[in-house]
Amino acid sequence: MNHMNIEIRKAGIKDAETLARFNVLMAKETENKDLDYETVFQGVKAIMKDAHKGFYLVAENKHEIVGQLMVTPEWSDWRNKNFLWIQSVYVPEAHRKQGIFSALYHHLKESAYLKKNVAGLRLYVEAHNQVAKTTYEDLGMTDPGYQMYEILL
Repeated sequence: MNHMNIEIRKAGIKDAETLARFNVLMAKETENKDLDYETVFQGVKAIMKDAHKGFYLVAENKHEIVGQLMVTPEWSDWRNKNFLWIQSVYVPEAHRKQGIFSALYHHLKESAYLKKNVAGLRLYVEAHNQVAKTTYEDLGMTDPGYQMYEILL
């Protein structure tokens, strides 16, 4: 399959179960974390019910979801525009290396550019995930030199 067969669309509530399942699989695969499915399912539904939280894009091939990403806005007072954060990226193993993430990324980038209120796209990547870093660099993304810190409450 090449990405010519892929349709990109905004996810809807009917997609919530698949997206939650993909998020649980992604967390286990990338960070060896076991997420609670019901919590994730409620979180996926919450973003779909409140556009201020963001949205999901899905890639479909023959009515099967073969990839996803979540987008959340972050206001930048320095630019008087939003940055769009790409999160919860997942492509099932059987569909990898077929341009699915690239199709999702380009769709988001083009639609964000047309809106004129987006300063850029951002994402974070696990420090040792060289495959992901190479993919993002191949798409023209650069490391701005920031490190992330957090405290969990």
